[in-house]
Amino acid sequence: MLAPVPRPPGSLAVRCSRALLSPRSRLSMLALLLLSAAALVVLYEPQRLLATGWPPQTSGAGAVLLFGLAYGVCTAAFVPRPVLNLAAGALFGSAAGLTAALAGTVLGAGIAFTLGRLLGQDALRPMVRGRWLTAADGQLSRHGFRSMLAIRLFPGVPFAAANYCAAVSRMGYVPFLVATGLGSVPNTAAYVVAGAQAGEPGSPAFLFSAGFIVLSGLAAAVVAWRKRHGLRAPAPVTAPEPEPEPETAVGAAR
Repeated sequence: MLAPVPRPPGSLAVRCSRALLSPRSRLSMLALLLLSAAALVVLYEPQRLLATGWPPQTSGAGAVLLFGLAYGVCTAAFVPRPVLNLAAGALFGSAAGLTAALAGTVLGAGIAFTLGRLLGQDALRPMVRGRWLTAADGQLSRHGFRSMLAIRLFPGVPFAAANYCAAVSRMGYVPFLVATGLGSVPNTAAYVVAGAQAGEPGSPAFLFSAGFIVLSGLAAAVVAWRKRHGLRAPAPVTAPEPEPEPETAVGAAR
């Protein structure tokens, strides 16, 4: 009798690793991770800890660095950035608060972009269909820096949604992070200054920052409405080019 051919060692482990690293499995891991993060935010409300329960003994550059790290993790877990920006201003003032908030913004965007790129891009890109999704994907892929800069300058698109949409597109890391850092400066500064001046709501700095927040929100609504109208408009129909007339038998003979 012929001896059975032994299976190559590690074949089961290879198959299991392939199954775990498949696009669908990685997407399931991403969904589970995001749901867990959202549940932890709802249960423990870390934004309240950063806003009111910050240890008073932590101060100086170390406190700013620690707050920036916590800010980045919280934004990756869907904590609203306006709350964190107000807390940064109230805790550290305008200058140091803006530094901590911007550092945390770029860190949180980088975390979300990395998770979306590694765990979700391969599975979600085949699902990019339809007029709106195709247009958004093309805009982010071809004009990544300009598109992300506009998204950050005009609030309206949720921070986490913009991060994961950019991760699914073909945008690079550097344009994404640079555009996030630059585009987040105006609105972040407005919220930080408002938080720093919350004790004096009649001060010019508080009124200016509050007015800027309102105006930027209105501008974002106008821009979103115009883009929405453009996406709904039917694509222009181009007239087909006339086909060349067939050559006659007489012309062929000549």
